[in-house]
Amino acid sequence: MALMRDIAIFTLSISFITFVAFFGRLPALRNTPIGFLHRLLCIHIPKLLFKIDLLLTNGRITIGGSRLGNYLMHEKHPIVIIFFLGLITGSVILFVPAIWTSLPIKQRLPIPLLIPLPYLFTYLCARRNTQTHITNSNHAEQMRHYTYDRILYYPGHHCRTCRFLKPARSKHCSICKTCVARADHHCVWVNNCVGRGNYRWFLSLLLSTGILLAYGAYLAYFVLAPQVQAHYAKYEYHYRFPDPAPGSTSPSGFGKLQMRFTVFFHYLTTYLSIALDLGSLEVSGVGLLALLTWPMPLGLLGYHVYLIWAGMTTNESSKWADWRDDMDDGVVFLGLRRPESKLGLSQLVSEQKNDLGHRTSMNPIESYHHTAPVIGAPMEGEIVEPPTTWPLQSRHIVVRTADGQPPQNLPKHLKDVVQEGSWKRCWRLGQVENVYDLGFWDNFAEALR
Repeated sequence: MALMRDIAIFTLSISFITFVAFFGRLPALRNTPIGFLHRLLCIHIPKLLFKIDLLLTNGRITIGGSRLGNYLMHEKHPIVIIFFLGLITGSVILFVPAIWTSLPIKQRLPIPLLIPLPYLFTYLCARRNTQTHITNSNHAEQMRHYTYDRILYYPGHHCRTCRFLKPARSKHCSICKTCVARADHHCVWVNNCVGRGNYRWFLSLLLSTGILLAYGAYLAYFVLAPQVQAHYAKYEYHYRFPDPAPGSTSPSGFGKLQMRFTVFFHYLTTYLSIALDLGSLEVSGVGLLALLTWPMPLGLLGYHVYLIWAGMTTNESSKWADWRDDMDDGVVFLGLRRPESKLGLSQLVSEQKNDLGHRTSMNPIESYHHTAPVIGAPMEGEIVEPPTTWPLQSRHIVVRTADGQPPQNLPKHLKDVVQEGSWKRCWRLGQVENVYDLGFWDNFAEALR
């Protein structure tokens, strides 16, 4: 039993480390113990190992490992997706035949319906489509989807690699070697970027994988529970938690809580050990793997539901986190736009040559820039804002200043747009309007496009 308990503890530990490695870098977990453990695991420990390797092998092992890690995480390859689908395939081949005869018909019916879904949604996420990746043929259409909020995205920026005028909410992916519309993140599990066009399939993949794993854990419990209970009842005297010594005092407060946890952990590992003994690798091993991993895709799905509710992507959540850090430093100022600068956008269009040497529609009021000490906006003469179908326009202009003082000596472009005397120091994100937040249901509908 001690060996099985060690296996269960080892499996739990690996699952926890995997969770920290994959999700600890999320902005929502940045200042939590999970974020600290992620930095410890991915930054501080590798630095320490590199120093040791530098002394022993002059850094050869670290350099080789770094090349392998860089290839796995920052190059386009099918290794991770093969591992993911191979793990599902191998688990299904081992698990389903071993439990099939023990299941009633109502427990069997969902199995052929659930198994194909991760394969289908992985394919839909991984394939290249005309909505996710920005190309010459769809660039004009992508420019019309979203307005620039002048907080996270400014008009006039060009992608240095693709040479496109960057649509709002887009991001160039160095792995996919292309700009991605409404970029969320690059997912190594599907070997593709997640953005507009395939985000709905990514959510479906998380949901279907989580349900499949949870149902697999339930089936393993359904098959093994009667056997485990019968075995425990037969040998209860051997597995029972030892009674307190005669004359010992009952713990109170934290000691009582600690005792309850000790008892719970004892019986948890006991039942897991019995299940592993009775169920073999095919049932108990795969069932334990499913039990430990099903919260991961559903937890990630919950995080993306939160992002949808907040009207932002994973990429944007990181940008908002940077703004929050600058607000804590007191170097962010919020200004209000003049109403006439929003109402007359479609009528104030002129032609101006951009830095690529061709003619584009140019809005003189929108083509302002933040001069020193204001930082973080494009240069004058580079800004192009075509009309969009997005229903909201920004009412706020948010800037960082290099010296932490209110913006001074504003250029004409900024004076024409910002209400005079409206600059106020901004201390929290709640003061800033997110124009991409239309309300949960509208955000959800937009995310499914």
